[in-house]
Amino acid sequence: MTRPERVVEVARDWIGTPYLHQASVRGAGTDCLGLLRGVWRQIVGEEPEPMPAYSDDWAEPSRQEVLMEAAARWLRRKPLEEIAVGDVLLFRMREGGIAKHLGIQSVIGASAAFVHAYAGHGVVESPLSLPWQRRIAARFCFPEGAE
Repeated sequence: MTRPERVVEVARDWIGTPYLHQASVRGAGTDCLGLLRGVWRQIVGEEPEPMPAYSDDWAEPSRQEVLMEAAARWLRRKPLEEIAVGDVLLFRMREGGIAKHLGIQSVIGASAAFVHAYAGHGVVESPLSLPWQRRIAARFCFPEGAE
């Protein structure tokens, strides 16, 4: 199994975990960042920095790209058109907004899909439909040497 396939396998293990803001415990509760943190712990190891508290609106009032900046510190940025399973996708939920949602690409091609966690649904695998695709702000992959 390749590393990207392993990332998807680990992410899918979280499906069904309820949504819980700021949590990262498979089966008990997580948000989208908690999902990524949990996958990181299993693929890479210890989390690279302490997680500060964050609100539901992230850094919208300050317009600071907190999630994007953290992803750039620890993941490897890719061109948007360089699509692969296991990629970490960052989304802008509205045009002109900051990136504040993320997921892991699980399927590419005509039936593209991603694993993510969001309020009211928990961790699910959703079609990467055109509305979701339009919201992709950045694409990253796990660093070299991960599992």
